[in-house]
Amino acid sequence: MTPLTELAQNAAVGRRTAVAAAGGALLVSTFGGAMAAQAAPVESGHAKMNSVDLNALTTQARAALSSAPVVTVAPDAQLTVEKSAVSVVSAEENEDYQAELEAKAAEEAAEAAAAEAAQAAETAAATTATATSVDIPASAIGNSVISIASRYIGVPYVSGGASPSGFDCSGFTQYVYGQLGIPLPHSSSAQSGYGTVVPASQAQPGDLMWTPGHVSIYAGGNTMIDASKPGTVIDFRPIWQSNPTFIRLG
Repeated sequence: MTPLTELAQNAAVGRRTAVAAAGGALLVSTFGGAMAAQAAPVESGHAKMNSVDLNALTTQARAALSSAPVVTVAPDAQLTVEKSAVSVVSAEENEDYQAELEAKAAEEAAEAAAAEAAQAAETAAATTATATSVDIPASAIGNSVISIASRYIGVPYVSGGASPSGFDCSGFTQYVYGQLGIPLPHSSSAQSGYGTVVPASQAQPGDLMWTPGHVSIYAGGNTMIDASKPGTVIDFRPIWQSNPTFIRLG
């Protein structure tokens, strides 16, 4: 035996032996040593590698597989997915959505009305300083209708208004005569049908003065008091209508 023969025997001790149990899907690796075999000389006759019992390893692999849980799925198994109908409602048919739109529209309308009222008040305040007023005729002094109407000088013109917060022409006359117990509709054309028509020569302060589309209160002479038009306020003014109709109420 030569030194090379002993080196080959020692290297055999460090080789890796792998046994694959294909039927059990198990791979067993046996390592003869963590590192390469040392080349130190050994006595002749003692360089035999421990044998590996392959039958024992195969038996252990089969036992492990037989005890492992098995999930079985039938070849004709089917996956069932629950289906549900989906309904679509248009915006026009959605009552909740429509109610939300209506509420929003009402809120916007209220805000717009408030803004309009505020703008009218500002306009009235600016107009009051520059409004051209006329003196109240002596014949109107002490007249109950003129006395009540005078309380609202400076109130702004508001379309559809019939209160001290704002008047239109028929709303103003309705409010003034209403305080004297004389009910009138909120319409200039309808008010022309109330009371008794008198000639201009017989007109007196406190008579209703009507022309198509407008109504006011006659204050005597060439003067009237009214809610004239948007951007103005209640005030005494020269009569600007041609050939008005005078109506006596009460």
